[in-house]
Amino acid sequence: GLGDVYKRQTLTIGDAGAEDTKIVFDGNAQDYHIGLDDSADSLVIGKGSALGTTSHIVTDANGHVTMPLQSFFVATPSSNSSDIAADTTHTIVADSEILDRNGDYNTSNGTFTAPVTGAYALTMNASIGDYDHDNNYNAGFILTSNRRWTIHFMQGNALSADGTHFVTGTCIVDMDASDTAQFQFRNDQGAQQPFIGQEFTFLSGYLLG
Repeated sequence: GLGDVYKRQTLTIGDAGAEDTKIVFDGNAQDYHIGLDDSADSLVIGKGSALGTTSHIVTDANGHVTMPLQSFFVATPSSNSSDIAADTTHTIVADSEILDRNGDYNTSNGTFTAPVTGAYALTMNASIGDYDHDNNYNAGFILTSNRRWTIHFMQGNALSADGTHFVTGTCIVDMDASDTAQFQFRNDQGAQQPFIGQEFTFLSGYLLG
């Protein structure tokens, strides 16, 4: 009887057959499930009543935990930028997406928009071609709605000659839902000759939680 079920220390769902087993939470506006995706041998938590369609958290047989829908993007420019004018803070536009879960990065203007309030890891790896070494300074910024983050700063004449220069850095930033972030480089009081090099420039962002 039902009373015997309450007394059991172990509750088994399924009969060891080749089939999915799950618990479905039937909500008013939205259903969720937790279950065994038997074809993948994974434990999944997701939206809706069907396994394997909208999985939010997946644990495989080896203990790897993934979040397939967590906001994450990686983008790179498809070509070199034009020469960057002196005393100009230049927004880097990576117009070719390598990956963009949830579609939060805009390739036309280089803007990432936070889908939810949370902590985000934002990374800029920018290749600066024809860098003018005797400018006043150069700097790399990540500009979010809440504040500007300086990830790189180097005084002029720190290098002995013009050439290729790399601006790299990562920040863990606070963003509210619908806040934006852009990646920037400044060539202060230098000649109008540096450009963003396509081959080694990558921008990325990931929602940590």
